Amino acid sequence: MSPKIVDAKKLAEVAREMKARGQKLVFTNGCFDLLHAGHVRYLTAARALGDALAVGINGDESVSSLKGAGRPINKQDDRAEVVAALESVDYVTVFPEVRTTNLLRLVRPQVYAKGGDYTPETLNAEEKGVLDDIGAEIQIVPFQPGYSTTTLINRLGPGKQ
Repeated sequence: MSPKIVDAKKLAEVAREMKARGQKLVFTNGCFDLLHAGHVRYLTAARALGDALAVGINGDESVSSLKGAGRPINKQDDRAEVVAALESVDYVTVFPEVRTTNLLRLVRPQVYAKGGDYTPETLNAEEKGVLDDIGAEIQIVPFQPGYSTTTLINRLGPGKQ
């Protein structure tokens, strides 16, 4: 397993240490079920917002809740390993909930990055409340049009796998 893959408590410790040194931990999250160029570009842009990038990966049950039957395609440990292999990613942690509220409250990142298909107003209200409470800067990273895991899966279609 990659040394970049850490549990939530370790990630919170990293965030505290970085803040004490005057450094910014950028945090983002998602399913990252089938990694594509849109993900890579998004994570690279998110990493540029601070001194290190931490990625929260939705656990398998939460991906099923969010995306429906048949998802995830890849198991959480495999998804974490693939994301951790990216040069732009410094830390990866898997969280079991659908929303990252509890993880954000624990880690307390200085910057929270979300893709351009969101706005600060369309973020989940609970997550936004925690981000406001901890004083995290919310950054919207430009959307990468034409890239979607769901679109990839649909392009494969029945009998094309």
